[in-house]
Amino acid sequence: MALTTGIVGLPNVGKSTLFNAITQAGAESANYPFCTIDPNVGIVEVPDYRLNKLTELVEPQKTVPTAFEFTDIAGIVEGASKGEGLGNKFLSHIRQVDAISHVVRCFEDENITHVSGSVDPIRDIQVINLELILADMETVEKRIGRVEKMAKQKDKDAMAEFEVLDKFREAFENEMPARSVELSTEQIKIAKGLHLLTWKPVLYVANVSEDEILDADQNPYVAKVKDFALTEGSEVIVVCAKIESEIAELEGEEKEEFLNDLGIEESGLDQLIKAAYSLLGLETYFTAGKQEVRAWTIRKGTKAPQAAGVIHTDFERGFIRAEVVSFDDLITAGTMSVAKENGKVRLEGKEYIVQDGDVIHFRFNV
Repeated sequence: MALTTGIVGLPNVGKSTLFNAITQAGAESANYPFCTIDPNVGIVEVPDYRLNKLTELVEPQKTVPTAFEFTDIAGIVEGASKGEGLGNKFLSHIRQVDAISHVVRCFEDENITHVSGSVDPIRDIQVINLELILADMETVEKRIGRVEKMAKQKDKDAMAEFEVLDKFREAFENEMPARSVELSTEQIKIAKGLHLLTWKPVLYVANVSEDEILDADQNPYVAKVKDFALTEGSEVIVVCAKIESEIAELEGEEKEEFLNDLGIEESGLDQLIKAAYSLLGLETYFTAGKQEVRAWTIRKGTKAPQAAGVIHTDFERGFIRAEVVSFDDLITAGTMSVAKENGKVRLEGKEYIVQDGDVIHFRFNV
């Protein structure tokens, strides 16, 4: 499932350092704007303790986690919507992602230049938001001119689209993003077809210093970002990109020991990956057998045949039934046979909506 989260932010806020830590893909990171001109794309595994538990239970030959894409997009500056600082190219890269992780600098460091000369996370957020809004306003203005003529001729589809475009135009004039506009179910379908930058869901990543990671709640910059995010219903993840780049080089017990020494329960990256996964509206179900225990990615609300199709199109085409047990029930039972004896394994049909954490065996015939 090729869904991707784009990492955006002003130059020198820690985007590429964070991306390097997430993917260990070595995106260039340097202390000057525009060091990342072409977007870097990396596949990242989604951390999930349930996969480890199922592996311990089943003891398969191999374990395969689920994954999705992060895209590192070069720093946007004021005027990007008019092409400033290679803005047109950067904006086109944002158009290609499904959700946005907005990295915000929440630390002071005289050795790292801030493009605006001082640290002010809300100003930085608003600079990028405004550039995206201006780009969207241009998209809407171009479209509304064509649609309005047809709407005046009482074309029903044009009238419906014009109403949506007019709502967006009003929001943009008030410097509000498209995602802040309340729409009906039918209007949402129209909105999706417009591919607006500010329609994409956003989470904010507050990048703090090494000294502040354990006491981030006392950081006034982080507090401001959280207050801002609250107004638009967005989530905030606090990370120290510098520490995360060190953690990313470690594995297993070594990583766990390092986290314990720092007094951190879960790395910021793991939190970010899971939050971004959820932001994309994704869930995980599992298949578990002696040959393989595997996590599979689906969209929330996916029915059983389509979930089976993620494994192979033949599974969807020849779908008969799904044997389903929840992760919690299987772990409590200890084995699939005990789960069946306890009546925890269900047979579900074509209308069953797969739930996050379901462990499924598909029956199919092709």
